[in-house]
Amino acid sequence: MGLLKKIFVGIGILLLLNIILMGINILQNGMGGWKGENSSQILGVAVEKASVEDIEKLSKHQLMQLFYSATPPSFLEIKGEYKAKTIPAGILSPAADFFTHNFFGPGRWIGKAFLPIKGNLGKGYNIFKDPESKFYRTRETDTFIGPSKIDDNDSFHIVYKSYNSGMVHSMHDELRKINEHLIIGMGYMLAGGGSINPAPFVLFGKPTKWIGPDK
Repeated sequence: MGLLKKIFVGIGILLLLNIILMGINILQNGMGGWKGENSSQILGVAVEKASVEDIEKLSKHQLMQLFYSATPPSFLEIKGEYKAKTIPAGILSPAADFFTHNFFGPGRWIGKAFLPIKGNLGKGYNIFKDPESKFYRTRETDTFIGPSKIDDNDSFHIVYKSYNSGMVHSMHDELRKINEHLIIGMGYMLAGGGSINPAPFVLFGKPTKWIGPDK
């Protein structure tokens, strides 16, 4: 077998493996949408007392059910800089984490920020920290509340296409509120299968003031 043929065979095998893993990851969401349990039932604790640690105990299927059971925060209440964390769930979570912390921005991803502008429209950015503890505020976004691409309810949407190119151009996040200090998010992009294959994350803690994206 010639070298060129070996390269094409290798690429084909990698693509097939990626398709198989993506299919498994999607199946791990569970089928049939929301099963009707409320957030407290899914979490196993009263929703007002839920923490990041409670969410980290959930399976991929339970995380999707939690997202389905929740509603978006009001547009005016989500303002300032929030701490953020990816949630390891699903067979592709290591790959999603690797992309988020190594290719998404100039450092490890640690937060998001939001500012309502007018009516149902706002803007935001992401926060990164490099190994030298330098902070970066970049990957700007537009925000709005509207119908979800994941289910039939409303979400708080974070859209990247106006400010970002490459793979991040198609990135899209949706947020729903768990309690006053905990928000669950689902992020997806075209290269990962879109809204049928979202990656979970959380925003948590009391927000600090909006600083603004780096100039």
